[in-house]
Amino acid sequence: MSVLVNFAMFPTDAGVSKSAPVSRVIDFIKNSGVTYQLGPMGTTIETDTMPEAMDIINGAYALLEKDHDRIYTTITIDARKGELGRMKSKIDSIENKIGKVNS
Repeated sequence: MSVLVNFAMFPTDAGVSKSAPVSRVIDFIKNSGVTYQLGPMGTTIETDTMPEAMDIINGAYALLEKDHDRIYTTITIDARKGELGRMKSKIDSIENKIGKVNS
């Protein structure tokens, strides 16, 4: 199974810049060992199972809740039976089609 999760999570009580608490979340994800891709408005992770994906989200929340009273989160999930590697293959598929459109 491949579970793709795109999520953004940040405290609303951390001032204007959210980079410090967000970098703590990214470090947590990096140390978890899952495949991830940081984006400007969220981070995408890929896991083998839904419970593993939820463990990452719950861990990120627990990390921020220690120091903050309000945490904003958006989550988009695409779970599909089959092989891992969809995070890269989905992007590759679009980039290949763009190349054909521009030819």
